[in-house]
Amino acid sequence: MASNSTKSFLADAGYGEQELDANSALMELDKGLRSGKLGEQCEAVVRFPRLFQKYPFPILINSAFLKLADVFRVGNNFLRLCVLKVTQQSEKHLEKILNVDEFVKRIFSVIHSNDPVARAITLRMLGSLASIIPERKNAHHSIRQSLDSHDNVEVEAAVFAAANFSAQSKDFAVGICNKISEMIQGLATPVDLKLKLIPILQHMHHDAILASSARELLQQLVTSYPSNKMVIVSLHTFTLLAASSLVDTPKQIQLLLQYLKNDPRKAVKRLAIQDLKLLASKTPHTWSRENIQALCECALQTPYDSLKLGMLSVLSTLSGTIAVKHYFSIASGNVGSSPRSSDLVKLAQECCYHNNRGIAAHGVRVLTNITVSCQEKDLLALEQDAVFGLESLLVLCSEDDSPGAQATLKIALNCMVKLAKGRPHLSQSVVETLLTQLHSAQDAARILMCHCLAAIAMQLPVLGDGMLGDLMELYKVIGRSATDKQQELLVSLATVIFVASQKALSPEVKAVIKQQLESVSNGWTVYRIARQASRMGNHDMARELYQSLLTQVASEHFYFWLNSLKEFSHAEQCLTGLQEENYSSALSCIAESLKFYHKGIASLTAASTPLNPLSFQCEFVKLRIDLLQAFSQLICTCSSLKTSPPPAIATTIAMTLGNDLQRCGRISNQMKLSMEEFRSLASRYGDLYQASFDADSATLRNVELQQQSCLLISHAIEALILDPESASFQEYGSTGAAHADSEYERRMMSVYNHVLEEVESLNRKYTPVSYMHTACLCNAIISLLKVPLSFQRYFFQKLQSTSIKLALSPSPRNPAEPIAVQNNQQLALKVEGVVQHGSKPGLFRKIQSVCLNVSSTLQSKSGQDYKIPIDNMTNEMEQRVEPHNDYFSTQFLLNFAILGTHNITVESSVKDANGIVWKTGPRTTIFVKSLEDPYSQQIRLQQQQVQQPLQQQQQRNAYTRF
Repeated sequence: MASNSTKSFLADAGYGEQELDANSALMELDKGLRSGKLGEQCEAVVRFPRLFQKYPFPILINSAFLKLADVFRVGNNFLRLCVLKVTQQSEKHLEKILNVDEFVKRIFSVIHSNDPVARAITLRMLGSLASIIPERKNAHHSIRQSLDSHDNVEVEAAVFAAANFSAQSKDFAVGICNKISEMIQGLATPVDLKLKLIPILQHMHHDAILASSARELLQQLVTSYPSNKMVIVSLHTFTLLAASSLVDTPKQIQLLLQYLKNDPRKAVKRLAIQDLKLLASKTPHTWSRENIQALCECALQTPYDSLKLGMLSVLSTLSGTIAVKHYFSIASGNVGSSPRSSDLVKLAQECCYHNNRGIAAHGVRVLTNITVSCQEKDLLALEQDAVFGLESLLVLCSEDDSPGAQATLKIALNCMVKLAKGRPHLSQSVVETLLTQLHSAQDAARILMCHCLAAIAMQLPVLGDGMLGDLMELYKVIGRSATDKQQELLVSLATVIFVASQKALSPEVKAVIKQQLESVSNGWTVYRIARQASRMGNHDMARELYQSLLTQVASEHFYFWLNSLKEFSHAEQCLTGLQEENYSSALSCIAESLKFYHKGIASLTAASTPLNPLSFQCEFVKLRIDLLQAFSQLICTCSSLKTSPPPAIATTIAMTLGNDLQRCGRISNQMKLSMEEFRSLASRYGDLYQASFDADSATLRNVELQQQSCLLISHAIEALILDPESASFQEYGSTGAAHADSEYERRMMSVYNHVLEEVESLNRKYTPVSYMHTACLCNAIISLLKVPLSFQRYFFQKLQSTSIKLALSPSPRNPAEPIAVQNNQQLALKVEGVVQHGSKPGLFRKIQSVCLNVSSTLQSKSGQDYKIPIDNMTNEMEQRVEPHNDYFSTQFLLNFAILGTHNITVESSVKDANGIVWKTGPRTTIFVKSLEDPYSQQIRLQQQQVQQPLQQQQQRNAYTRF
């Protein structure tokens, strides 16, 4: 996670460079607000959201909103409308307004205007501010008053404000509920106003009594006003209220099913389906078997495809949740129905071959989800139905390049991946179907099918060398033109080929791929294929492709990046020649590999820029270099048993020292150092894992595997040589390679299990240290290195970007200048922070809370040493804060009793939704100078003045005696 701290601009004056930027930007906009031209004023107002985004701290936002409130107070209605829009766009920054009273006072003054439009804009403004002023009684009163206005614009604004305040304030919701009820039931209220008032009732969920009264009112409305619009609005409000209050969800499902079954109007049926889908996604556990049965019956009976499609979409949502297990579970007192004989399955089977693609897709999805989630034995027929349904849908959609067909194809392919994962014995037939259909499919469909093939093959080794011929034939035919689809297809198909050829690529395959790439000549396509080759461990192919791209880039940073990738691929390629039992050859291969790695890390450092420091890549490669060096050192240590055997008196020395291991000579100490080295590397891999908050799960798993390799070797050294008696193998048992998500992981897990078995068998048979033990260690290293390293996605591409900006207050004018504080006072350090996101926030994980750690150390003492309690010498504090709208703030009280300069360090880490702590940073440092308080200083000086004459008198007496 690239987190960078910023200098604070929270001080009273403009301290530092960035503060001046913020203040100058605000002054520039303020100049526009004071302009006499309406256009310039409007332009200044609409530029405020950009300012808030760039400088998202309270001191600036508070000043800016106060200026906007002044414009709102004295400007015309168009300016007020602009301020309203800015406020609504900047909703997440509203809670950073410090002077809320002053801000609201300036806004509220306009409510007394004679202009109903100005009052309406003010009401909408108050409604937009409901999150920060939920309990303002004057705002509540104004809204109630404006609901009785004769001006339609003002009444609509009051309805908007009432809805917002009802969502935020329980008191307002309780108070306004009767008023809304009277207006809705009143004969004088126009129908269109009633339709706008009814949705306010969805916010009456603050307590059970309020929710119950709102439900009663809505029930009356549904029966009393049977018109189309009234029923639709009332039912939808009913659903939203039930979804929020949670208590009445089962009743609401029954009501919606009742309308779906009995109401003849298609619009009402569509609304019922839409609301049922909402409840299916939010609360699937509240659906009973009877509810699903009723929905199936409706779907089987309806003659309309559009309604059948809607009902099936609800069922397909439910089929992926706990509801489908409830449906097939044995009801009390009844024999549980077999999955094959149920209405749900009949409906799905009937719809699988429907002429409407959407209905067929949902039918197939329901069948797939039932097949995967139900673990009964007699599901063979159901599995076959699912496979046949998927095959027919694949044939239907793959030869059609319309957007609808592509969307349906995506659903079918997702089902194929899910089916292959849930029922591995079906994967072979699924893959064969995909390969057969690839030849006749459209290009757009081929790309999606290749992604599906790769996804299945990554989970299960189903693509054998026998299928490579088909893939290569297809690769020769495609890519004749340089269109975007063709380029995408080249990358997708190359990925499938890399996955299919699990070992090294044959020269023929490489020749075909290179020939196609030369004829198309798109550098970006070549880079993407090379990147996939690096991910799949085909480093020889990747090296050649990176080499061909070196001269095709315009920036030296890109050149160094490609050059570093080429060197890393070359380094990994050197390790493919490793052979077991040939240790001298292994040492030379590792040395050769390290040579290219050192060249690569130099290029990688040159490729980094301040905006893109490549910190993960550099650290990952440094760890790989250190790991290879540790492996090399361990092989040399093992060889030293032959080159430097223990001396003849080694047994006597061991008996004298009481350490039995000393009889093995110097190798024992070397092994101990080697074990500590591997544990240190494992710890560093753990730190890299914790620092990679934005990494995808495959990259994190890769880092974890490297860490496990280090722990495995350190455990093997301990179990074989250093401490064979107390070595435990239970915690290192088989960790289930069946659940591995990639071929690299499967091979690594296989190596781990094999090495552990070898170590355990040797541990029981022989006493250390024999050639068998050293050979076992060397073979373990070679087995680990023979698995080609996978450079995962995060090494090349960051899909999620999260950073934290910290601001400390008080802060010095100059970063190197210390803050002065008296030693009898405590410093209140305020830490504020903003979480900043990239284009896809929370793609892999979200920040649940931020952990702030504040520590201080004494840099230099000044003055005399006093006897001070240990507690007062250091500050070490930690607080957890939950960001709200990506902003957090907290305070620390620090004590500096010792005179001198103290260094305060504030470090942040984050906790995700799963409770995992990530050491993301940033780390900010300020200096504090602790000064003696004037009163103590005065007393000390007085004491010194009293003591000086006494000392002089004693000196005179000494001279006299002398």
